[in-house]
Amino acid sequence: MTYPITKWIVAFLVVATLAGCSEDAPQRAERPAPVHFESGDECHVCGMAITHFPGPKGQAFTEREQDIRKFCSTKDMFAWFLQPENENRDHTLYVHNMAETHWEHPDDTHLIDARKAFYVVGSSLNGAMGPTLASFATETDAVDFAADHGGEVLSFSDITLEHLNSGMAMHDMAGMHEGHEVRDGAGMVDAHDSGAMAH
Repeated sequence: MTYPITKWIVAFLVVATLAGCSEDAPQRAERPAPVHFESGDECHVCGMAITHFPGPKGQAFTEREQDIRKFCSTKDMFAWFLQPENENRDHTLYVHNMAETHWEHPDDTHLIDARKAFYVVGSSLNGAMGPTLASFATETDAVDFAADHGGEVLSFSDITLEHLNSGMAMHDMAGMHEGHEVRDGAGMVDAHDSGAMAH
């Protein structure tokens, strides 16, 4: 025999559970919008002035959306993101869509979700830190870019620290592996001096 009070308790618990789920869903779905790179912005990894250099840049909003980190290249963004303390976090990440903007001076109106982007690793074009990862909104655009400039097309989840080693001095990567921010290493400065071709 089922008592009426028991039915009310069960009904209340079901309604409360459903209400809690519906309240959480919109909060998880909301993401901060990308922001413009300003002339005084410095790269979170190397400290270089972001807007002085060619190629796609990156930005990351921390998991709780209380802070933003900006990067002079997609390679620096991945070097930061792939660290153990960041890799499994739900950070919001943005990169330039290079199919819609010029390589030498990327337009910040063409920032896209980095997790949904496709990347060309090992192309002939340099970014702020020398070799970088060219970012695109579609796989087709990435394949077309690789056909013109070389490189391998990868999705966000396929990129590892080993891909970032290509073309970067080992002592620079060692600093990143240890979680230190390399701000004025000679290797970093030399990489910034490398020329970049126009897209």
